[in-house]
Amino acid sequence: MPNVSIIIPTLNEEKTLPRTLRLLQRLCPEPLEIIVVDGGSTDRTRQLAEATRPCFRALRVLQSTQVGRAHQMNIGAAKASGDILCFLHADTTLPDDALRVILHTLADPKTAAGGFISIMRGPTTTRWLTSFHNYIKTYYAPLLFRPYLFFFKGGRLLFGDQVIFCRREQFATVGGYSDTMPIMEEADLLLKLVQFGRVRQVNRIVESSDRRVAKWGFWKANSIFLAIGFLWGIGYSPDRLKRWFDDIR
Repeated sequence: MPNVSIIIPTLNEEKTLPRTLRLLQRLCPEPLEIIVVDGGSTDRTRQLAEATRPCFRALRVLQSTQVGRAHQMNIGAAKASGDILCFLHADTTLPDDALRVILHTLADPKTAAGGFISIMRGPTTTRWLTSFHNYIKTYYAPLLFRPYLFFFKGGRLLFGDQVIFCRREQFATVGGYSDTMPIMEEADLLLKLVQFGRVRQVNRIVESSDRRVAKWGFWKANSIFLAIGFLWGIGYSPDRLKRWFDDIR
């Protein structure tokens, strides 16, 4: 049985979480456990998660006393039993063999963490250009801003919708996510994990909601994505960057 714990942070995700959980039932092999950590939803997110418990061998729904995705994922990691942690956003879906891909990737001791290629999709459209930009940003952002890590350590920039996975022991050693970071917490984690090995974007696809692009429009959304990555790279505070990145539900 694969020793993988899937951790899902949620906040008012009643529209997206049921589909994500439904598709997780198709995973083969199955995860050791699924941990949903809610940040204080005011909709039916927790009730819907609880209702799916009979469909899974091991699903837990935890309540965080502090709102914040980084804090919620740290809570899930602290409660996890698996040797490998997989952090999955509530609006992102995995292929049915995702755990096999994760286990194969981390079988290489020189790899510390990884993620997938994320394709943004909506009910009737796929955001190909935005998805392509996010794909190449994984490489050009560290090349521009952390060239030493890019060339000599295998550093790559991955985001949460790419489904970050790593070893639990190494995650704990670096202190996990920074609780106080409201944005770019994944990039911060990967900068810490690269001391253990390279970060890989595996050549497989996951699907994520296009709700920000749908809400903001193509040009505004991609301008914000680009600006946040650039300003983070030159040292802007994540607290200041978060002002541009409203939660969209």
